[in-house]
Amino acid sequence: MQVRIIDGEAASRLMEPLTALVVQAGEAILAVNRAAMRVDGKQDGSPVTEADLAADRIIADGLARLAGDVPSLSEERCQLASPPFRDSFFLIDPLDGTKEFVAGRDEFTVNLALVTRGVPLLGIVSAPALGLLWRGIVGRGAERVTFAGASIGAAVSIHTRRLPKQGQPWIAAVSRSHGDNRSEAFIEGRPNAVRQTVGSAVKFGRIAEGSADIYPRFGPTSEWDVGAGCAVVTAAGGRVTDGKGGELRFGELRDTGFIVPEFIAWGDPEAAKL
Repeated sequence: MQVRIIDGEAASRLMEPLTALVVQAGEAILAVNRAAMRVDGKQDGSPVTEADLAADRIIADGLARLAGDVPSLSEERCQLASPPFRDSFFLIDPLDGTKEFVAGRDEFTVNLALVTRGVPLLGIVSAPALGLLWRGIVGRGAERVTFAGASIGAAVSIHTRRLPKQGQPWIAAVSRSHGDNRSEAFIEGRPNAVRQTVGSAVKFGRIAEGSADIYPRFGPTSEWDVGAGCAVVTAAGGRVTDGKGGELRFGELRDTGFIVPEFIAWGDPEAAKL
């Protein structure tokens, strides 16, 4: 089967149906009774719940209808993947922040990215319990959208903020569940850094909307944790790099599988050059 290469124009036509699909997946997550649900452990020790699987089924079925000629890489079906993905593919984390979800907190997300030739082009990061999503297409801007149930509200354009002026604090988005010493040291090196503790890929949304400046992660994550947020931040005027300021690549064949060893999300791309 010949894979379709999706450019910015084609991605724009897909944005609304993809948004509706991600919101539907979020509804399925919220319908799960967290107090009674089963929580299993994966081989890597991370939890998986019936909510993860329900959201993944909805997204898989929806993508088959919307763009059945484009392959998908989902966290819950990664064992079926056949990298490298040379053209366009969907990159999905049906429930990012499962630990937050299991703990009863609201900062968990549904992440969906469209990657073309190794680079995230379109991204949607939806926080169902907050009724918020961030979305964007690189080169065409980013938006924040509110929703209630299946009712999706008006989109508001967003943009990352510029490098803090001398004497002003940097706002660093930090993980509640995945702290590491190198990330802490990096933040300490920013002038007057203030930490903003946020769960899951909501941190990318905070960078994209201009309420935080940096989000460093010097511990390993997976491509589906990062792809959608990378597209949204980039579309909003920011940049996401590896730990040395280089470009992140997705869907390629590597010995480490789909691991992203480290990354930094920057609100101001110029800050990555400092």
